[in-house]
Amino acid sequence: MSAGQTASVNGLELYYETQGKGRPLVLVHGGLGSTAMFADLAPQWATSRRVIAVDLQGHGHTPDLERPFAYEQLADDVAALVASLGQGPVDLLGYSLGGGVALQTAVRHAQAIRRLVVVSAPVRRDGWYPEVQAGQAALNAEVGAAMAGSPPQVAYAQAALHPADWPRLVAKTGELLARDYDWSEAVAALPMPCLLVFGDADAIRPAHMVEMFGLLGGGRRDAGWDGSARPVNRLAILPGTTHYDILASPQLPGLVAGFLDAQLPGGAGG
Repeated sequence: MSAGQTASVNGLELYYETQGKGRPLVLVHGGLGSTAMFADLAPQWATSRRVIAVDLQGHGHTPDLERPFAYEQLADDVAALVASLGQGPVDLLGYSLGGGVALQTAVRHAQAIRRLVVVSAPVRRDGWYPEVQAGQAALNAEVGAAMAGSPPQVAYAQAALHPADWPRLVAKTGELLARDYDWSEAVAALPMPCLLVFGDADAIRPAHMVEMFGLLGGGRRDAGWDGSARPVNRLAILPGTTHYDILASPQLPGLVAGFLDAQLPGGAGG
């Protein structure tokens, strides 16, 4: 990626990195992560597009503010960055917590999004397995302090302006993930083409994956021998893949690029 830059949006100095030229693709990382999560993926997509990876509030190189984490606010930050760059409609990919941010960006700023890719994120909190929900809700400052020396803590310390804020990041993330939500109705009304990607051993229940696809019009009928009745939106479940290693799947780069470049039924999201 390029040397990092910042954009002043919503009172925040939002950090982002860019690479490549062409149609823009914005990447939103998972919880406790940063742009570094896409270090291996971004160069592959940047061969044919401008890749823009962002650090969310309090993550990576972006400093925190005295405001709680909220999917809606984080989504507004991403949309404000897109507007500040003057990119017009962009393709947007979010992973895990960043997938929730991407969904809310699409809901709240649909005109800014050409195509949407959601990787390993649910539309309702109960889409996660119960034990995952319990683990998310248990995140607090004490857990953060106990994570000293772990890979995410070390990566944060290398990037953050204030490395000592790590327990605060963990606590605020836990507060966000513990809150209930259900975006089913809004997601069902999304106008842009969407690709949902999950692992077959994900932290999200398979029934919820299928439910999300159904909200987007998928799985309702046979596509026909010529495929003419296939839905615009797509569902991919990657074999031998978990929530925690899905970004390393060798299938993911081509799968995403194929969706972003495809001629979809009815010319959607062209």
